[in-house]
Amino acid sequence: MAHWIKFWLVTMMMLASNNAANAADIESLLMPGPVIEGHAKLETECSRCHVRFSKRTQNQLCRDCHEDIDKDIRHHTGFHGRNPAISDATCKSCHTEHVGRDADIVHLNRATFDHDLTDFHLRGGHASVACASCHEEDRKFSETPGSCIDCHRDNDPHKGNLGDKCGDCHTPRAWNEFEFDHDKTDFPLEGKHKKAACDACHVNERYKNTPATCDACHALDDVHGGDNGDKCEDCHSPRDWKKSEFDHDRDTEFRLRGRHRKIECEACHVEPVNRKEPPSDCHGCHRNDDQHRGRYGRKCDSCHNEKSWKRARFDHTGQTDFPLKGKHRDLNCDACHQGKLDEEQLGRDCIACHRADDAHDGRQGEDCARCHTESGWAQRVLFDHDLTPFPLIGMHASAPCEECHLSTAYGETRAECNACHEQDDVHKGGVGTDCGRCHNPNDWALWMFDHDKQTDFSIDGAHSDLLCADCHNKPVGGRKVDQSVRCNACHAQDDAHGGRFGRYCERCHNTDSFRDVSIQR
Repeated sequence: MAHWIKFWLVTMMMLASNNAANAADIESLLMPGPVIEGHAKLETECSRCHVRFSKRTQNQLCRDCHEDIDKDIRHHTGFHGRNPAISDATCKSCHTEHVGRDADIVHLNRATFDHDLTDFHLRGGHASVACASCHEEDRKFSETPGSCIDCHRDNDPHKGNLGDKCGDCHTPRAWNEFEFDHDKTDFPLEGKHKKAACDACHVNERYKNTPATCDACHALDDVHGGDNGDKCEDCHSPRDWKKSEFDHDRDTEFRLRGRHRKIECEACHVEPVNRKEPPSDCHGCHRNDDQHRGRYGRKCDSCHNEKSWKRARFDHTGQTDFPLKGKHRDLNCDACHQGKLDEEQLGRDCIACHRADDAHDGRQGEDCARCHTESGWAQRVLFDHDLTPFPLIGMHASAPCEECHLSTAYGETRAECNACHEQDDVHKGGVGTDCGRCHNPNDWALWMFDHDKQTDFSIDGAHSDLLCADCHNKPVGGRKVDQSVRCNACHAQDDAHGGRFGRYCERCHNTDSFRDVSIQR
């Protein structure tokens, strides 16, 4: 309490003094803390912001100094004039002073700031724009201009020719969204004109004295090259350039049918209409398209029609002696008729046309129909292999022809097994080349051979568990197997007697085991 008494006495002494300089020093001494950098010049002039013993006048002193904010509050504009929370609040309730030179007394939170409390509401594309895109650094937020042209002058595609009231046509959603109603002008937009870009007609941003006739804008697009005049609207409409409203069937003597309906006018009218009319016969226009090169005459309509060149209506089966079947149906006429129809004499047998395609080089004769049909050379081949010296049995019946016949000289193919299966011989030639003695065409693994009946050497005893290759381990070089039946032929290396008892091992030994000895005298 004594401290407060001393403080009061000092204060009263200072107030009693008549020296203004001393009073200012005392006020500075009692200042709670340094002011911000922006108020630093006023730090010694307390009366600029404070009136002694009157807190009510402090708010007005702030507004007297910050005239722009005072104006916003009085006219209810700007952030301070629109924010209802500020109407009855004092300045210091938000902006606290005497807290240091670097203190932030604005307390602006850009993330939560409600821009709708300002004179510029964020709408459309503005809502996603960064603050720095509009608010320049070192410039007050309230000084940021609010008209479109202020920010978008450099982006103005009209280069100022339409003034600075961008909002008359455009919206904040996007530049390319505009609400200008062209129908209120002397040129209502119809058909494709509605989708055309403004600068397609208003070149270089010229909006006055824009021509309104088709030819004025579309002279360069005139596919007729001016040969049909400049009244484009006689045939065309704004809906679609390519769809002419000219009725060729009604207005001319040549009705457009089939493909003629879809072709361009210039395809037939190669010269201006008012100079020369195009021919009306097929050959007159399609002479260069004649794939027959004149060999079939000029009456194209005897086979073809307007729907398609490729779809000929000539009935080869009913009008000739050669019905078209199988692959012949898909052939072009020129595949067979390579000369003039009234001069050529075509044979009707296969070899007449297909001699060059004969894969057999004539070795199978000229009657191709014995094996082949019009369905295809390789399809539904009618050749019966069972009528040859080599009937197809077992796995041979499902083997492709090329597995055995490596060339088209079918008669030269050898019939013995080893000719085809030499590489498959697991015996390596040890049992000869007469594979049919054991194997059959059903499967290599299905073999039947009775060694006891088909040879002079019975398999018994320990021989029963042996493989063929244990004895037949050398190629015999032919069909016949000439293998010795003597024990010594295979077991010479196993002779414990060193040959002293001769080569007739069976006199003492049997096939069950060498150790079973039964000496015969």
